[in-house]
Amino acid sequence: QVHIVESGGGKVQPGGSLRLSCVASGSIRDYYGIGWFRQAPGKQREGVSCIGNSDGRTHYADSVKGRFAISRDNAKNTVYLQMNSLKPEDTAVYYCIPCTVVGNKFYPNGAWGQGTQVTVSA
Repeated sequence: QVHIVESGGGKVQPGGSLRLSCVASGSIRDYYGIGWFRQAPGKQREGVSCIGNSDGRTHYADSVKGRFAISRDNAKNTVYLQMNSLKPEDTAVYYCIPCTVVGNKFYPNGAWGQGTQVTVSA
């Protein structure tokens, strides 16, 4: 079982930046990696990014490539999502969840917790 604590959401103007943090503890090594997923009002859930636990390989949704960067600090059991050049369409609740990779796509492999709200608005 993995215990997740997300933080770092907030409101930012278009073009601004935010950094989300995810402290993950427990049986992390049972999973391929840790990822970020989001759900906007009235829209389906979607993957944002995923980082491998052992290989550090990163995966991104096309909509965030070049703007978002996922990283990890193993000493702190923390995964970060640096979000730059934010757009109003990035507004969503962001969730940190263990992830798995099939082919060239990544998927959530755990429970959706409370998440952290990101609002991009002028």
